[in-house]
Formats: sequence, C-alpha cells, structure tokens
Amino acid sequence: MQLYLLFGFIFALIIATFAVINVGDVEINYLFGTANWPLVLVILGSAVIGGLSVGLFGLIKVIQLQRQVKKLHQIHNEKETWKEEKQRETDSETVDPSNEMLHEKVEESK
Repeated sequence: MQLYLLFGFIFALIIATFAVINVGDVEINYLFGTANWPLVLVILGSAVIGGLSVGLFGLIKVIQLQRQVKKLHQIHNEKETWKEEKQRETDSETVDPSNEMLHEKVEESK
C-alpha cells in the first residue's frame, strides 16, 4: 500500500512539473460555447478528474468485494454449523455398549 502511495506522489509530481512548464492559454470547446483557460489548469483539472474517477470505480469494486466476502463467510459459517450438528447427531447415535450395561445395572439396582 505504501508503494502505491509513493508511486502516486511521484506521478503527481511529474504531472505538476509538466503543468507548470506549459503555462500558455488554450481554447476549450464546450457543447454550449468556448472559453480560454490556462493550460496548467486544464492539465491539473484533467488529472484530478481522472484520479477521482479511478478512485470512485475502485471504491465501488472494493465495496462489491467486501459484500461478496461477507456473504461467503456467512455461507462458510452455516456449513460449519451444519457439520457440527451432523457430528453431534452421529456421536449421539453411536452409543458405547459398556455405557449401556452400566445404565442397565443402575436401573436393576433401583
């Protein structure tokens, strides 16, 4: 995670340096008109919008994966509970014959 953060800072530094070098005005065409903007703002704005969109899509994917992990943990816990119940059933069905004899002797003595 720290490596990604380091690469992100280096990339941001490269973009900022590139933006500061290009300080001329450029004409931006919108659907409803045109405007003159400094190229530095266009470069930095594009980088920020790109970073935010990538971050948003990454966040959506992380949330989806967390939901999937939660669902899989729930399924796993249900299967473990089912296995434990089955094990208890088989343990209770298998009775030790020596224990039966002890119970019979106790009942006879009463």
